[in-house]
Amino acid sequence: MPNLFTVSGYKIYFWSNENAEAIHVHVSKGHPTPNSTKIWLTKSGGCVPANNRSQIPQKELNELMEFISAQFFYICAAWKKFFVEETIHFYC
Repeated sequence: MPNLFTVSGYKIYFWSNENAEAIHVHVSKGHPTPNSTKIWLTKSGGCVPANNRSQIPQKELNELMEFISAQFFYICAAWKKFFVEETIHFYC
């Protein structure tokens, strides 16, 4: 499971078995966990939360989503490389 970033104590990463889904990242404080927050990337370069299972406070979640949006192209390239995909499927 590749860790993409660590921001303010939050890890942003992929789970290794989710390439059949639309492109997304997981976010959790400290170590990765199955109950992490899931954030979809969108075609327009933004992102939307799929869930907030790790209960990140809204202000911090907004800041993390802003960071994730700013890293859109890097995340897409990492997804393609890790999951060996030619095309990426987006949530919306």
